[in-house]
Amino acid sequence: MTEPEFVHETEIATSPLRLWEALTEGDVTRRYWSGRRLESTWVPGSPIRFYDGSSETITHHGVVLEADEPRRLSYTFREVPEGEDGLTDPQEDAATRVSVDLDQISGGGMRLRLTHDRLASPSEVDAVGAEWAPVLTNLQSLLENDNAQYPAPGNS
Repeated sequence: MTEPEFVHETEIATSPLRLWEALTEGDVTRRYWSGRRLESTWVPGSPIRFYDGSSETITHHGVVLEADEPRRLSYTFREVPEGEDGLTDPQEDAATRVSVDLDQISGGGMRLRLTHDRLASPSEVDAVGAEWAPVLTNLQSLLENDNAQYPAPGNS
């Protein structure tokens, strides 16, 4: 039996550098991800933290698994449990994994394939997809039109 996973693939009219920066720079992520910024050194084994808007509240965290600029980014992803501050290393057994593969396409532009796996059950696939849909739509809009909506549609 295959592991449940959410997979989204799209083509974005942008350069490899702009797409990589949009995925890894907190000042850019807050423009398309409902104000959420992420922080990491992007060295495998280092922490990644997701901050809620302009606050210092960490909502999710993980560990960088792979960062091969501008081709592949992979990290664990886990909600910070109530009562924790998110500054400690996340427990791997409770973490899902997000992997983003980037390929330059002929004629210009990039193909982005996002896979979110290690989900607990097949029923989580739709919920994860519903969370990613507005983020990925806004990412594409920002890079192609410099017109990301804030907050992302469906996340008001």
